[in-house]
Amino acid sequence: PAWRGFTLLEILLVLALLGLLAGALASGSARLLAQRPVTVDDTFWEAVTEARKDALLNQREVRLRFDAEERALVAGHAAGDQVYPLPSADVQLDILAPARRGGVGLILLGGMLVESQTIPHVTFYDDGTCTPFRVQIRTGGPARILLIDPWTCAPVLTEEP
Repeated sequence: PAWRGFTLLEILLVLALLGLLAGALASGSARLLAQRPVTVDDTFWEAVTEARKDALLNQREVRLRFDAEERALVAGHAAGDQVYPLPSADVQLDILAPARRGGVGLILLGGMLVESQTIPHVTFYDDGTCTPFRVQIRTGGPARILLIDPWTCAPVLTEEP
């Protein structure tokens, strides 16, 4: 009996087709990820990252605040303001002081427990740190609170319940 196998040309042709399919899938998935809508969290972290970077690179204090009328985060310093518009018109973002014990500053608003003790802005310093703060985001549902590490200005990792 004659043994029949694949020729080198057939194997190379299959490998080329597999390479084309992999390339098409990779570029298609990259395009889908790039079209992902921008969230309030994305805008907030972009503003925090840029404010911290500006403070570090230019050796100056940068203040980040939420402008409720403009629905935007504003990073301000002596040279001017950088505005980061939020993607949603119905968002409420509050910059909060560090958490206190005993529920001080909590109120019931429209059936949702929210914090009422806000601070006007957070300051990013030229050494890469920031004032201790938290952020409360409300977009129609329950309020979400993001904890920020003042040494790295990054999210605080918490244990899942």
